[in-house]
Amino acid sequence: MELHTIGIDLGKTFFHLVGLDLRGGVVVRKKFSRKQLLHFTANLQVKLIGMEACGGSHFLGRALREQGHEVRLIPAQYVKPYVKTNKSDFIDAEAIAEAVARPTMRFVPIKTDDQLDLQSLHRVRERWVMRRTAVINQIRGLLLERGITLRKGRCHLEAALPRILEDATTKLSGAVRLLLAQLKLELDQLAIRLEEADTLIKKTALESEVCRRLDAIPGVGPLTATALIAAIGNGAAFRKGREFAAWVGLVPREHSTGGKQKLLGISKHGNCYLRRLFVQGARAVLQFREKQPPGLSAWLAQLASRTHHNVVGVALANKLARMAWAVLAKGEVYRPPVLASNLACR
Repeated sequence: MELHTIGIDLGKTFFHLVGLDLRGGVVVRKKFSRKQLLHFTANLQVKLIGMEACGGSHFLGRALREQGHEVRLIPAQYVKPYVKTNKSDFIDAEAIAEAVARPTMRFVPIKTDDQLDLQSLHRVRERWVMRRTAVINQIRGLLLERGITLRKGRCHLEAALPRILEDATTKLSGAVRLLLAQLKLELDQLAIRLEEADTLIKKTALESEVCRRLDAIPGVGPLTATALIAAIGNGAAFRKGREFAAWVGLVPREHSTGGKQKLLGISKHGNCYLRRLFVQGARAVLQFREKQPPGLSAWLAQLASRTHHNVVGVALANKLARMAWAVLAKGEVYRPPVLASNLACR
């Protein structure tokens, strides 16, 4: 039995494996537990093993690589066109086996343990941020029902809530005061957790030479630098910065036909968390445009003079993402853009 490619459909308990020969014919179709799967592949000779990039795929990919196999992870949306008929686990595994052998297929790099640790930290921190926002909105809603209106923003609520709870003249029942006190306690606990997470992220960024180089880019701080490394590692999966910016979703969607080009809003593909960080960083840079290096400041002024400020922010986010990829992938330090007049004089 000669195997050319193997596709594995991952599950929580059982894994479905389909093996294809050089002509694309199915020669193996088996169902395993995780332990049985690793035992089966330990002495197997195969050119390529493919899996969808999903929960648990990075762990299993590293385990198969340790056995000497070449393993590639495929985004799930790129596997779907190869499904020929109704959905089943074996049909999905066969589609993966066909897709992984395509020369133009795009793959997801297998993450290291350090990358997964950083990714876990960012995901937990993001959940705490969302929970804090939900608690703040709930407090504002409860107070609004009692005729007390607070301005938007966490700082305004944190400043006003203690006074509201201490003010005996406010027409709040004992039950509502108790609920608000409990919600305030939850906010304080979330603030402590977020502070601890931010401290750990800053410590990680200070200890990493790559993060220190990324931190020199305007709008890129420890949060964005560590999230970038957790997402793409050394950036080797992309040939150039334009590919990375397109993967993050900071390029226009295109719907062209009949020789007429039609560009729409940004595609919003890829990592939405990373895209949001770059956009937020770009907006921070725009607020202090005059303090930026002359080349970047002149570029922003010229762009802002002919388009909407939201477009300028996204364009700057695209530029920052490409800068970050260049610093990460090429191992260079950040060099601020120079004025066109300075280039002409060289």
